[in-house]
Amino acid sequence: MYTSKRGFTLLEILLVVAAIAILAGIVIVALNPSKQLGETRNAQRQSDVNAILNAVHQYTIDNNGVLPAAIDSVTGSAQVLGTAGAGLDSTCTATTTVAAGIDLESILVPTYIVDIPVDPTTGTAANTDYYISKTGAGRIVVGSCDAEESASIEITR
Repeated sequence: MYTSKRGFTLLEILLVVAAIAILAGIVIVALNPSKQLGETRNAQRQSDVNAILNAVHQYTIDNNGVLPAAIDSVTGSAQVLGTAGAGLDSTCTATTTVAAGIDLESILVPTYIVDIPVDPTTGTAANTDYYISKTGAGRIVVGSCDAEESASIEITR
């Protein structure tokens, strides 16, 4: 006597697993997690740049329009925020910077900002990977040295 057993064959199971793998691959490519993470880090950079600029602006208001003395007015170059005394002129890909960092922590923290922000990927206290400069017209520019996804993150006020 022959009894039939119900179930799936090995071939049917392999076909279903292969179909699920193909669909999962398409979804992962469509979502592109590295791009999503890059955009998330850029949003953090945008927030950090805005916070730095607001802190400098508040300092200027409280000091009768006088900017922090450490910000130089050399047109065409910027200063990287950080405590490093040298070597910062080669770390910023977004703009030309001078070698020495500008340490605004003693001026801005904690009155105008909780702490000087650092880049979410490569920033440290010695080299935050954010820059600041003063234009010839007296406006302040703050930006991110190494934004991702070909983004340019810079605010002028």
